[in-house]
Amino acid sequence: MKSELLTRQWRHVDFEHGWLRIEPGEDKSRAGRMFPFTTELREALKAQQVDVGTLERRIDRRVPWVFPAPDGDAIKPYNKEWRKAWKASKLVQIPHDFRRTAVRNLERAGIPRSAAMAMVGHKTEAIYRRYAIVEEGMLREAAEKLTTFQKHQHAATAKIVTLR
Repeated sequence: MKSELLTRQWRHVDFEHGWLRIEPGEDKSRAGRMFPFTTELREALKAQQVDVGTLERRIDRRVPWVFPAPDGDAIKPYNKEWRKAWKASKLVQIPHDFRRTAVRNLERAGIPRSAAMAMVGHKTEAIYRRYAIVEEGMLREAAEKLTTFQKHQHAATAKIVTLR
């Protein structure tokens, strides 16, 4: 399982401007991209920076990785360990489900599709649509929004008074 996140080094994190970078050539598309910080992402990265600082003092050397192994080195491929943990947990999710969750959350938040595609690294609508799974809850939410919109629209048109 290849992970863009586990290969991030602190040089990819720009706290000043609020970006997490994937350099050209480091992702599947080879184009690279930048992911803007959310409040939670900034807080998580700041906490991780503190944890890595503690690790650096313990092992007495600089650690370039945002998410290092306990010895300070890069985390090695963990396919076998992931598979064992996944089977033991009896969860139904697979790693791609996490990307689907990200796309669903972007859609629910009302993020424009072009921005959402750039954030998750999808270059085509076809690929994005494969991950933009519509579920029952989203359909209900859409119906509620449509109902609210129609009520406001009806209320606005009902108040029109013609002047003579």
